Amino acid sequence: MEAKTQTKENTITLDELTSVLDSGAIIQARNLLNSLYPSEIADVIESSPRNRRDLIWNLVTNHNRGETLAELSEEVRGNLLDELIDESGTEGLAKIAENLDTDDLADIIQSLPKNLITKTIKSLDKQNQDRLAKVLSFSDDTAGGLMNTDTINVRSSVTVEVLLKYLRRLKKLPEQTDIVFVTDIMDKYFGYVSIQDLLVANTGSLVSEIMTEDTNIIDPDMDTHEVARIFENHDLVSAAVVNKEGVLLGRITVDDVVDIIRDEADDSVLNMAGLNKEDDIFAPIIQSTKRRTIWLGANLITAVLAAAAIGIFEATIEKVVTLAILMPIVASMGGIAGMQSLALVMRFQATNQIGITNSKLLIFKEASIGVLNGILWSSIVASAVYFWFNSIFLGLVIAAALMINLIIGAISGVSLPLILRRLNIDPALAGGVILTTITDIIGFISLLGIATLMM
Repeated sequence: MEAKTQTKENTITLDELTSVLDSGAIIQARNLLNSLYPSEIADVIESSPRNRRDLIWNLVTNHNRGETLAELSEEVRGNLLDELIDESGTEGLAKIAENLDTDDLADIIQSLPKNLITKTIKSLDKQNQDRLAKVLSFSDDTAGGLMNTDTINVRSSVTVEVLLKYLRRLKKLPEQTDIVFVTDIMDKYFGYVSIQDLLVANTGSLVSEIMTEDTNIIDPDMDTHEVARIFENHDLVSAAVVNKEGVLLGRITVDDVVDIIRDEADDSVLNMAGLNKEDDIFAPIIQSTKRRTIWLGANLITAVLAAAAIGIFEATIEKVVTLAILMPIVASMGGIAGMQSLALVMRFQATNQIGITNSKLLIFKEASIGVLNGILWSSIVASAVYFWFNSIFLGLVIAAALMINLIIGAISGVSLPLILRRLNIDPALAGGVILTTITDIIGFISLLGIATLMM
């Protein structure tokens, strides 16, 4: 599929940009590249082979470099930072940092080797050092690590007229500014004034008269997933990050929350295949092979367990070779039933809609679905097997095995993510592998075991 990227004025393709570069029209390529948004420039860089990235990066203007770095995956960003520091030292990064939001700057700084982090921070101006220190004091998967310290604060005792004059003097408001925070001289947080209310208020009114009490205060130690849920439930554009002492530390904006939601969706898909969204798609072959080998080895272990289950009934298979043809049907049907339940539970876990009070009911519901699907599909498959092999024996065996595996698959699919979450293991990472192992082994044992008993 041809990779596309949307410019501010028109639509271009990665192939078109590559064609311009190959033609040697460097100025045209620079103008074309910098007409894109930083996130789109990052897409172009990540979509390009490694031997072309240096050329594309050198065409990016200083104005766009900071935000482009913030949008890149960790591995690609790390490679570009290494080259940037080799060329211009930490001063080059300090220049890029001037126009960056604090949260984006923190992401970039944390991508550096440990021996360069302190040196790079010292090369920043005092204001950026203070902003950065506040964010870096929190883990990057918390609200504190996500927040931006660029806030507009006002005292409750000033008038609307004074506040409006102050905002006009700023000339430019921070991005995603929909509210002004009300604090005292020590930054103790009292509430906010929405820009909408401010514009229609009487200019003689005090800020305290139009201020709104904030019911969506974010604790700096709150998990980013919980932050995203609050923004989703309350349709927020921005929210205050306030510590336990009531001091305003910064704010979180909806653009950062969108990134969280997107990253969580990417993680859910890639983790099921043992991959990481931060991996470089054009990483060296040996490096990519090493990463995938570990996951393939883990899957090999599960395959050996399934093979061992089959080996127990070697004598039965020798007598009724047809059973070997039917084994994949039982295993795959149970696996699909389990994956349906697994995906459903993982989706509702992500939105915090599953807890102790409703998990038992959900297990009962999924087991009931497994029973009904078992009755339906065991009847259909048994009839097909009877007409295919002209054997009532095989029809009864596969019907019973299917019934068992569909029920076990459904129960396992709903139970595994609940158990893994209790053990602080990501269900997206381990759930699929464990579920496949369970449905394969139960499927093989039930089919061959029932056949052995009936023989």
